[in-house]
Amino acid sequence: MDRLVSPKITKEIVNKHGFKFSKSLGQNFLIDENILYKIVDGAEVDKEDIVIEVGPGIGTLTQVLAERAKKVIAIEIDKTLLPILSETLGNKDNVEVINEDVLKLDIHKLIEEKCEGKAVKVIANLPYYVTTPIIMKFLEEKVPLKNMVVMIQKEVADRMQAKPKTKDYGSLSIAVQYYCDPEIITKVPRSVFIPQPKVESTVIRLTVLKEPKVNVKNEKTLFAVVRAAFGKRRKTLLNALSNSPLNVDKEVLKKVLEHSEIEANRRGETLTIEEFARISETLCKYL
Repeated sequence: MDRLVSPKITKEIVNKHGFKFSKSLGQNFLIDENILYKIVDGAEVDKEDIVIEVGPGIGTLTQVLAERAKKVIAIEIDKTLLPILSETLGNKDNVEVINEDVLKLDIHKLIEEKCEGKAVKVIANLPYYVTTPIIMKFLEEKVPLKNMVVMIQKEVADRMQAKPKTKDYGSLSIAVQYYCDPEIITKVPRSVFIPQPKVESTVIRLTVLKEPKVNVKNEKTLFAVVRAAFGKRRKTLLNALSNSPLNVDKEVLKKVLEHSEIEANRRGETLTIEEFARISETLCKYL
């Protein structure tokens, strides 16, 4: 099968199978070879790697991954794409297509059964509407990962790698950076997709840390504090935390912040993940 990355071949195979793009599934197929290789090179895929690809579409990226990797597990939710994938990947004996919703899959079981139980690389052109749930599923479930290289909405990528005291810094920044070192690989214009999305995209690499960025006894408390701090960005830290689902008395919170050596009039967007961890650890002693 010829490379699918050209607009002509992509349109031909889509028309041949009478495929209809689904807006609800956020389907946009890549038609730029340069971006294709930046994704694969960014993940540093080699013959020792087992790759999980989420949302292979018609198999454009899958073809190149199959040439580089030991094995590719492609998870596709849209069953109408299966006949196309059968054609475009029919000669790739190291590719397995699974027709499932990745958000409902037991990823640990999948890796145990199909990936030799080894750490995998996750590569995907993710639909914008489920970008964060998919990424956080892999991270929060502590799936054995080497890295994730995903093409996502530029705005979301900016938030994932944002630093304190910037407008993009928020709870997503901390959630991702708790588990990973994020790095922007390249920006992607709308013109390299069929059909063209309404927003710009970015390819980002998330290198998974061997241990979380900070050591806390209770992750739930850490992220509850983070969500509360950013829930009302304009409020001071003390007011944001005291008017949140944490349900902790304001006087207690004053003591927590004092013992954490954090000024009560600071705002959440100024705190590092290490400072949030200090608050979380101190708060656990009062709960």
